[in-house]
Amino acid sequence: MTETLPPVYGGEILHVHLDSGDTEIEPIDPDDARRFLGGNGFAAKQVAEHVPADADPLGPDNVLAMAVGPMNATPFQSTSRGVLGFVSPMTNGFFDSTFGGTLPRAQKTTGFEVVVLHGRADELSYVRVHEDGAEVETAQELAGLETYETCQAVREREGDGYDTHVLAIGPAGENEVRYACSLHESEIREGVAGRGGNGAVLGSKNVKAIAVTEGSFEPEPVGDLRERSIQQMGRLMADTEMLQEYGTAGLVNPINEMGKLGQRNMQVEQTDPENAEAVSGERLEAEYVTEDTTCANCAVKCGKHVSVEAEGITQAKIPEFESLFGTATLQEVYDIERVIKANDLCDRLGMDTISWGVTVAFARECYEKGLLDDDDSPHLEFGDADGLVELATLTANREGFGDELAEGSFRMAAELEDAERYLYGAKGLEFAAHSARGLKGMSIGYATGTRGGSHHDTRPTLQYDGNHDETTEGTPEFAARSQHFTALGDSLTQCRFVSEGGWGTMVEENYAEAINLATGWDLDVEAVERIGERVYNLERLINAARGVADREADTLPHRVMNEPIPDGPAEGMYCPPEELDSMLEEYYAFRGWNDNGHPTTDTVERLELEDVAEAV
Repeated sequence: MTETLPPVYGGEILHVHLDSGDTEIEPIDPDDARRFLGGNGFAAKQVAEHVPADADPLGPDNVLAMAVGPMNATPFQSTSRGVLGFVSPMTNGFFDSTFGGTLPRAQKTTGFEVVVLHGRADELSYVRVHEDGAEVETAQELAGLETYETCQAVREREGDGYDTHVLAIGPAGENEVRYACSLHESEIREGVAGRGGNGAVLGSKNVKAIAVTEGSFEPEPVGDLRERSIQQMGRLMADTEMLQEYGTAGLVNPINEMGKLGQRNMQVEQTDPENAEAVSGERLEAEYVTEDTTCANCAVKCGKHVSVEAEGITQAKIPEFESLFGTATLQEVYDIERVIKANDLCDRLGMDTISWGVTVAFARECYEKGLLDDDDSPHLEFGDADGLVELATLTANREGFGDELAEGSFRMAAELEDAERYLYGAKGLEFAAHSARGLKGMSIGYATGTRGGSHHDTRPTLQYDGNHDETTEGTPEFAARSQHFTALGDSLTQCRFVSEGGWGTMVEENYAEAINLATGWDLDVEAVERIGERVYNLERLINAARGVADREADTLPHRVMNEPIPDGPAEGMYCPPEELDSMLEEYYAFRGWNDNGHPTTDTVERLELEDVAEAV
């Protein structure tokens, strides 16, 4: 093993104790850089070491680790992402949520690969991070501000304009809405750490924002990483044409045509073409997009701003495909201007549009089936666009029925008789847009995902090309290796779209070459994939210690296992219990896990996780 860190690493971890304001600086072990790479891997290790197995996710014993990777601020394309690692108030397990923009690049220049927030501040505060350390600044005047307002207010207080890079929560985070998110506004693009409830964790710590001032550290790749990155540009730009033109919203029409786009809380998975067109990327681009936006060091420009005069919206973040699923098709709301308004409210109030949208759709089906009535809420009919907008504000403020929605669909279902059959999620987290019935890789992928209903564990991209979409043969291994790929990418930290569009949809030689050029190491493809495997197993160990990762937890919702897709091109597809059981057996065997889904001693030793396994 190497004795020194490669010069692409700043080399330090900054611990911030919110109750006292004290800070500690910890050097990064060079062995840990080889084992966990950065980003997601570093964040998971901090959670494993510092969060007790019985810690309340919304209590002071939880931590929030903000991490970057070895490629941040290098020529490697779109390594402009940061990772938030924490124990999720949705799943009670490890969660990592990524975001783009400019803040991760700024954090890299401070020399701190990870900033770990411990404990709870006595008053509402923000954390100022710079290359000499950090301070906890009381800021009661930020109470109740929306995310964009908070970013602006902190920049003004710091007096550095956009030289200060801010990640903020909104009212939803302050009110500990379980799926509250955080938003980073930069001069070039917003970045949203959307999933898992990181905003609620920050709110529980009395942290309204994290502000990072650029430092002087400049990572120095050992080899010619710039030239190697230039070699991939042609492939990258050719494979991301749809994203460049429409953003992720361009997926609405093609996935609806496949019959795998959920409608009416997943009762059906296809709508009339005119409905899909009404909320499509093509329509958004033609009528509402005002400009392209991009993260630092990215030529793809998949971000867009939209304006809606009737809603008083001048420059809002375009609804992503996942958000259009949660707030449009799943609701049978095809009024695009109201959908844009609901999404903009979620961004400003600080809420995950996926979990919020799926939770509202679940409540609407419960109302439809007679489990809720008009006394609960007046906004629970499918197709009610105005009610959708109203519910966003009620949820963020925990007012009226919004207080129940703020708990998420799983906790709501626990309070309603026979409601579990209408859930769409796993391990307490609502599913993303990629069909758990229509894509077999997502069936096993969602069931075994560390994060539950996340499409950033097993990826859907290859499945839409016909790989493991409608067959279980070899699919468990595919799902596991896709999880290695995503854990590796989040440890680098590279945008998933750029990874898949420019470098490869699974771990391959391109990644080994890039990592070796950056670090001077001599890793082969097997060793690089093992990093992703190691990180994923570390996450599983954390969750197993918390009692949320075993065969019982590796399951799918009732509708996915018992109700085939009723019509359309994917008619008849679902994942019956016996099929899931068979895939789980194959998946566990491939991973080296026991029959209950826990990593065996041999697997822990093979992946060099003995020390971390002891910690959890």
